[in-house]
Amino acid sequence: MWIKHVSYDEATGRLRELYDRVKGPGNNVDNIMLAHSLRPHTMEGHLALYKAVLHHPGNTLPRWFREALGIHVSLLNGCIYCVEHHFTGMRRLLGDNQHAQEIRSTLEAGIPGEPFSGKEQVALAYARKLTLAPGEVTEGDAAALREAGWDDGEILEINQVVAYFNYANRTAVGLGVDTRGDILGLSPRESEDLREWHHR
Repeated sequence: MWIKHVSYDEATGRLRELYDRVKGPGNNVDNIMLAHSLRPHTMEGHLALYKAVLHHPGNTLPRWFREALGIHVSLLNGCIYCVEHHFTGMRRLLGDNQHAQEIRSTLEAGIPGEPFSGKEQVALAYARKLTLAPGEVTEGDAAALREAGWDDGEILEINQVVAYFNYANRTAVGLGVDTRGDILGLSPRESEDLREWHHR
């Protein structure tokens, strides 16, 4: 990465506490979290949002589709870091390597069609517009989601997943974060405790 960071072994105090809450096997801390180490309070904010949007049982969108939305946004933003992490997570959730690869290939093609349902394609189109042309999003886009069969709570979830990944992508891309040394595809368990971040 392009800025200094504090490794797990070097961390003390509050930073070490946060690392201990988010670390994976072998005390591994994802590079995108290491990027926050000079301002640990921003890591805490990032993780709370990440957990609420992607790993909270109050969400109703299928977990694999939340990941697919994130992969779509990350491809649009050229964030290979997030693509690789979340593709690995989605593949694990699906338990079907071939189906996961079909999804990835479709997303890489730019305008998602099959194997996504028509309803899912409308959500992906909204994600594309909100990512690439946010000033052009109108109430009509929400209406199109509703007409496709998403309820308003699900529309909020779609919006928050897209908004989160745009934030995470700009964090990773803007600081030169890559996957070297990371263990791909780990995530916290789904729980209502927004402080439970341990990656497994």
